[in-house]
Amino acid sequence: MFARKKLPLIRSLIAEGTRIEGQLFFSAGLRIDGQVAGNVRHDGSVPSLLVLSETAEVRGEIEADHVIVNGHVSGPIFARQLLELQPKARVDGDVRYAALEMHQGATITGQLSPWSAEEDKPTLKLAANNS
Repeated sequence: MFARKKLPLIRSLIAEGTRIEGQLFFSAGLRIDGQVAGNVRHDGSVPSLLVLSETAEVRGEIEADHVIVNGHVSGPIFARQLLELQPKARVDGDVRYAALEMHQGATITGQLSPWSAEEDKPTLKLAANNS
């Protein structure tokens, strides 16, 4: 009855003790246990899953379909499908989401706003018939 969609496989890992500086693009699934100073974005070719463990720290913008946070994010998060904030999640930035699941203990310092399906649709322009 409440079946979840199958999540993409995690194919990449940024291990604890690893620090990356600069933009990071990924496809499918990515788990971050280390530190990233820069934007983290999915490439858009397939559904994406981004997991930030409790040891993860990201300073930059995050964009993915399904985002699970249990670490620290300094920057905005754009979750096109689902944003899960686990108990140790700390977000210092604005959050946009299609659906939100927030556990007790998670904190957000910023604005929360739902992602509107209308935003992905092209603007409709009507031409007047001047006959």
